[in-house]
Amino acid sequence: MNLKSMNYGYDFILGSIAAIYVFMVPYTKVEESFNVQAMHDILYHWHHLENYDHLEFPGVVPRTFIGSILVSILASPIMLVMNLLHMPKIYGLIAVRLALGCIVLSTLRFFRIQVRNKFGHQVEAFFVILTVLQFHFLFYCTRPLPNILALAAVNLAYGHWLKGNFYATLNCLIFATIIFRCDMVLLLGPLGLELLLTKSISLWKAFKCCIGTAILCIGLTILVDSVMWKKLVWPEFEVLWFNSVLNRSTEWGTHSFHWYFTSALPRSLLAAYPLFVLGVVLDRRVLSFVIPVFSFVLLYSKLPHKELRFIISSVPIFNLSAAVAANRIYMNRKKSFWKFINIILLGFLLISLGCTVITFMASYENYPSGNALQYLHRFGNYANNTEEQWVHIDPFSAMNGISRFCENDFPWRYSKEEGIPLKELFKRNFTYLINEHSAVDGYKCLFTIDGFSRIRLQTHFPPVILVKEPKVYIHGNMENKYLMHKNWPGCP
Repeated sequence: MNLKSMNYGYDFILGSIAAIYVFMVPYTKVEESFNVQAMHDILYHWHHLENYDHLEFPGVVPRTFIGSILVSILASPIMLVMNLLHMPKIYGLIAVRLALGCIVLSTLRFFRIQVRNKFGHQVEAFFVILTVLQFHFLFYCTRPLPNILALAAVNLAYGHWLKGNFYATLNCLIFATIIFRCDMVLLLGPLGLELLLTKSISLWKAFKCCIGTAILCIGLTILVDSVMWKKLVWPEFEVLWFNSVLNRSTEWGTHSFHWYFTSALPRSLLAAYPLFVLGVVLDRRVLSFVIPVFSFVLLYSKLPHKELRFIISSVPIFNLSAAVAANRIYMNRKKSFWKFINIILLGFLLISLGCTVITFMASYENYPSGNALQYLHRFGNYANNTEEQWVHIDPFSAMNGISRFCENDFPWRYSKEEGIPLKELFKRNFTYLINEHSAVDGYKCLFTIDGFSRIRLQTHFPPVILVKEPKVYIHGNMENKYLMHKNWPGCP
């Protein structure tokens, strides 16, 4: 098999797994809400900004529209066909997520080719194997998060870094920092410092190059986002101020300093976690790539609010180091000592596969609100289909699977109005409620949707059990006689 066929094969494997995740778990959560709603509005409302969701629900801090515009442009041909065929909007969500996955995986392909050129095709093969056996990277690469939009630019930076195009590396990181995620400055700093110390770049030329790129990026984001937000704004500067200066991110929870190293990285890297450490020992070339990325995670650890997605950009480099170690073990597998290590490696890979399957099963059950709304659409239509059916979606449900892409056309209407007391919902005369409460005055619980709760280990087969419990309740207005006479599953 020639290298070109191998490349297409790797692309097919990585792309297929990412696509399976999209089709099996199409819904999104609150962290993705801005970009999801923005993509929906760009594709369905075009220039009618007064209909855009972000003007009614702006969120805590503004985010850039640049990524959403790029993804929407890529997905627009598919959306055109969908509209001609009158397909439900949920397929639009799948389309934009697949488009985003294509962008991220194409930049990963560029990085992967540089891995092959510098370390050999076997290291590239192990890089692909480790990536496939990790759940989070391929699952996240289609999720419209600012971190994932930044990841696409970071993958390009890594590729140029391995290729020796150091100024292009800095430019990609500056683009990611200024437009998508201001925290990428924590990666830009250590990487730029290493390039200076190793004399890979000159200070004056780097300064001129970076300043020019920064000015262009700032101008681009202010120009685009000021139009979309209808006010003068540089989104990532406001995010930086909110998270770093005001330290408001702690309102969403905190973790200990070591959490990334003792929880997030072990879960995301799996077998690659011990292997990436071994790779640094076995091949000195890897050390220069690992140190800046490790420093990025270390610096990020000082921020009390922590999430795995914040450091997802570190995974490709750690996987590179792990692939180098795995390749060395495989090459020496016939020697007595290395034979034992090779058996351990195979065991780690099998454990990674098992963990990925379990994590996927848990994620499949982790978007109960999206499933609830789709079920309601299927079974809640009136016979004559002419009377409006108003659905109120509470904040919990809006954060756990429901977006504008999940909505249907007439006769369905939706409200995400917040702050309505439970006792006041009946006075609003909503037809249905989707919320986290098992009982609401004036409404009958029609059915529930279970969601993932926890993992339970047991001594007999199967050793791992996913425990589910009711997460979302769908209620019907008791004054609506049609609803009360329908045969609903009921609630426990």
